[in-house]
Amino acid sequence: MAINAEWHRKNRMPKNATFEERAKWHLAHAKNCSCRPISGKLKEEMKRKGLL
Repeated sequence: MAINAEWHRKNRMPKNATFEERAKWHLAHAKNCSCRPISGKLKEEMKRKGLL
């Protein structure tokens, strides 16, 4: 898996991010970097809310 270091430097996860902020960040991350997939409880919640 390749990391897009420039994208990571420019797009930090906000401190104490809300679910919406985390979901938005992870969706953008999936489009711009392939270092890891969305997984676990976040992925389940995103599916439940129709975001995936």
